[in-house]
Amino acid sequence: MAEQIQRTVDAPADAVWAVLADGWLYANWVVGASRVRQVDDTWPSPGSRIHHSFGVWPAVIDDTTEVLDSSLGQRLELTARGWPLGEARVLLSLRADGMQTVVTLEEDVIAGPGRLLPVALRQLVIAPRNAETLQRLAMLAEGRYREGLPA
Repeated sequence: MAEQIQRTVDAPADAVWAVLADGWLYANWVVGASRVRQVDDTWPSPGSRIHHSFGVWPAVIDDTTEVLDSSLGQRLELTARGWPLGEARVLLSLRADGMQTVVTLEEDVIAGPGRLLPVALRQLVIAPRNAETLQRLAMLAEGRYREGLPA
């Protein structure tokens, strides 16, 4: 089972969801994503994709992240692809707590070479990356909320 990472964001759930729902912001909060090339018009509906790149130039690889399930303002389940490294299942859950939001992130490898590693070893790499991802997500949501940007 993937380790759950949590962070309390000083912004309401709709402000956090607004960041998740704007596919063009994906590379700003997802550690490892270096750019977004295209976002399906229906993002974040199930089946929609973000076409992104990961890595550092000149070793940049193009791939996609697809929505498996989405519950407006509450839950976003993704398949993040990064071949030849593999694929990961990512689950983001939002729980409103007054004017704050508790965001939970869970991720694990579902395909590719990373599946050969024991879960505990995979999580040693994934957990710190996801903690940074949640920090970036929080900073974007909090900053946009303070600036009064639409949620």
